[in-house]
Amino acid sequence: MRKSLLILLLLIPACCLAQVKITGKVINMTDTKPVPNASVFLNNAQVGNKTTEDGTFTLSNVKPGKYDFIISIVGYETYTYSLQAGSSNIDLGTISIIPKTFQLNEVKIRPDPNREKYYNIFRQQFLGTSDNTAQCKILNSDVLDFDYDDVTYVLKASSHDFLEIENKALGYRIRYKLTNFNYNPGKAMLYYEGISNFEDLKGSEKQKRRWHKQRQIAYLGSSMHFYRAAIKDSLSKENFVVMRLIRKPNPNYHGGPNNKYQQSLVNKPLDRPDFFYTTDQEGLFAIGFTDCLYVMYTKKGQDPSAGTVQAFNMPNNATTIISFDEPHAFFDNNGIVANPHSIVYEGDWGIRRVAEMLPVDYEPVVEKK
Repeated sequence: MRKSLLILLLLIPACCLAQVKITGKVINMTDTKPVPNASVFLNNAQVGNKTTEDGTFTLSNVKPGKYDFIISIVGYETYTYSLQAGSSNIDLGTISIIPKTFQLNEVKIRPDPNREKYYNIFRQQFLGTSDNTAQCKILNSDVLDFDYDDVTYVLKASSHDFLEIENKALGYRIRYKLTNFNYNPGKAMLYYEGISNFEDLKGSEKQKRRWHKQRQIAYLGSSMHFYRAAIKDSLSKENFVVMRLIRKPNPNYHGGPNNKYQQSLVNKPLDRPDFFYTTDQEGLFAIGFTDCLYVMYTKKGQDPSAGTVQAFNMPNNATTIISFDEPHAFFDNNGIVANPHSIVYEGDWGIRRVAEMLPVDYEPVVEKK
């Protein structure tokens, strides 16, 4: 019995031993009355709750890290506040939220004959095309608004309420308020952002075991895994190899997705100090590089010193190219990039979409031997 208890303790993520509470009260800025039933949550995390009749709330089991704290309720402007959770409980005090002002105009509703086509494009790009996608379902697509440019072929979208997404591959129900979706097929570019909250689906013990396994698979080799490993200085130990990729514009390029660049991979792994930086802000780190970073996740721990040709073609490696639009990309303890406009992912991370998305407070269970 004592041996079994020890094994269980070793399987508990270390973060569980240092979780904190966040408390506060939400009131209407206009009349200072409490606002009940407002959604309060940490963005992209599994921590969330509702305000009570007197406007108070408690968020429990918060893993230390940097978060965007969100308050959302119909009829009010969405409230956002960045906070750093440490080892002590946080009292946010009284928070005033602003009622929305509505101007009623005559509206003529005309069904868009192309809406189904736009939605099919959106769904494929937003959820992705992996095996997990077949088990993902958007339950309320009617909250989506589309804007399509017939000249540039760019599809834009947003949602006027939270999308309800059921991911039966990973066992999550996701509420996602889409603020910006921009898909440009001509440039093979996709960008989307929003606020979200995760909760576990209910299921049998067998389903839960399968979901935990699939979550672990989604985590390993992901950008979240990479950034967390960089913080811990354990990239090599966790099977990441980073190389320098030199790119130059191809003078013979005349459009299309291929041969846009002339590029060469430097056959020598980079050291962590070559691209990783600390900052003067607690819990915030940065990566930056003059060329592109070529990141390999060696799933089976192959020799990281393999030659250029082998590095590009190893079947068991997941590879990602990181290019920088700004000098640095900043990320927090949870492995989440704070300024996503600063970088572009190509390859493995570039094709991971909502069907593989994990909450920022996800922790893999590592069995100690």
